[in-house]
Amino acid sequence: MNTETDKDQKIINSQNRRTHLANERTFLAWIRTSIGIMALGFIVEKFIIEQSHTAHEYASILGVFIVGFAALMGILAFIRYKKVEKQIDKDIYQSSLILDILLTISILVIGLLLVVYMLSNT
Repeated sequence: MNTETDKDQKIINSQNRRTHLANERTFLAWIRTSIGIMALGFIVEKFIIEQSHTAHEYASILGVFIVGFAALMGILAFIRYKKVEKQIDKDIYQSSLILDILLTISILVIGLLLVVYMLSNT
C-alpha cells in the first residue's frame, strides 16, 4: 500500500469527523433552544394564569402553542441533523434555511403575541 494515500485518507477522515462533530454541536444548540422555548411556554401557561383569571384562556392557548412549537422545532432540528450528516458523508453539503426561517418567524410571532397580551392587561 502507498503510505501517502493512507496519510491523505487519515486527513480526510479527521476533517470528516470534525465536520460531523460540528453538525452535532449545531443540533445540540437547536435542542437547547427548543428546551428554552418550551420553558417559556410553560411559564406563560402556568404563571400568567395565576396572576389574571380573565387572561386564563389566552395564556393557556399561547402557552400550549409555544410548547408545541418548541417540540416541532426539536423534531425539525433532528431531521436537519440527519440530512446534513448524510450530505457530509457524501461530500455534497448544501445549506438550508428552512429551520432558520421557521425559528425567526415563530419567535417574531410569539413576541408579538406576548406584546399584545401584555398591552391588553395594562
